[in-house]
Amino acid sequence: MTIETKEFLETPIYGTKEVASYVRVPYQTLRYWIRGSESVGPLVKLVSLTPPRFSFYNLLECHMLSAMRGFYSLPIPKVRRALVTLERFLPSPHPLVDRQFLTDKVDLFVQGLPNEIVNLSRGGQLGIREILTTHLERIEQDARGLINFFPFVEERSPAEPKLIVMNPAVAFGKPVITGTGISTAVIAARFHARESISELADEYKRSKEEIEEAIRWESKQLAA
Repeated sequence: MTIETKEFLETPIYGTKEVASYVRVPYQTLRYWIRGSESVGPLVKLVSLTPPRFSFYNLLECHMLSAMRGFYSLPIPKVRRALVTLERFLPSPHPLVDRQFLTDKVDLFVQGLPNEIVNLSRGGQLGIREILTTHLERIEQDARGLINFFPFVEERSPAEPKLIVMNPAVAFGKPVITGTGISTAVIAARFHARESISELADEYKRSKEEIEEAIRWESKQLAA
């Protein structure tokens, strides 16, 4: 990874409410993840604390915590113990996205040495490989080493299309239609100004499905 790419991924560009909306978790839950408490430290270490600002890496870490908390119902204390174990085995500044996590919905696993899976939440016992998380499949690295993040729009499902993407090198990391720099926020604003889906699709040379997905995504943000 080049220095320029790393800078893109580490630049503080998102606010707390913004990230909570993107990864579909309550605002107070996200605050706990980044602040911790008197007895425990934060699960996600922000690149900027005053004011709290998230990097693209931080956004992906919260996406993975959301997976563990919601999709797989892993208790946060178990995730915390897993990360402590991971730090001992494979130190990393962003362990939630730097390593390939797997889960059997009870315990958390990480790909360690070749052909071995370290069962993190049991203190490092070797476990068996169960399932690659649906959430990790929403994170893809491009040819430049940058990362495309495809947020869930309607539901957390493998069937969810990847029509909306976030990349720190495109539109300042804001959501756009995949393969373009077309802002979902601009599409939704024009739609709510009474421009039709057909008109928008024709002007932007995109399919009606892409335009509808952009509007759907922005509508979900408003609801959140």
